[in-house]
Amino acid sequence: MRREIVDASQLELTEKVVSIKRVTKVVKGGRNMRFSALVVVGDGNGHVGAGLGKAAEIPEAIRKGKEDAIKSLITVKLDENKSLTHDVTGKHTGASVLMKKAPQGTGIIAGGPARAVCELAGIENIRTKSLGSNNKQNVVLATIDALSQLKSPEEVAAARGKSVEEILG
Repeated sequence: MRREIVDASQLELTEKVVSIKRVTKVVKGGRNMRFSALVVVGDGNGHVGAGLGKAAEIPEAIRKGKEDAIKSLITVKLDENKSLTHDVTGKHTGASVLMKKAPQGTGIIAGGPARAVCELAGIENIRTKSLGSNNKQNVVLATIDALSQLKSPEEVAAARGKSVEEILG
């Protein structure tokens, strides 16, 4: 998986909390309660990232998750319909996400975790199917893996030594 480093200071990022879990550690004196927050951030214009934050209070966990997500921003290649340039499948542990290019007017057809990533990436027309695990964290990371695999027609043409018109047909 290739990741491009994006300067987050120039982007206007919005955040979406995908899940908040209460996690418990049993210790000698009883139980330690903490919270784990899965946060997705994006600018709605081709940049998206996901992060996990853990803390004793929910707002602190969300803040840490947002900071972690900003560190893992990726750039997404979109076509003129604000859709994908080609169909792609992303995998992370037991979760797989199939993402298909869609024509104008389709909208975002995706489940909860994959929908959050697509909306914040700025994708407006897409069909997705989550396969395998339903774990929210793994589905989000599989979706980001799929988006990081996308290539623009220009990149494919350069790699094959052809023109963009020959690639697009």
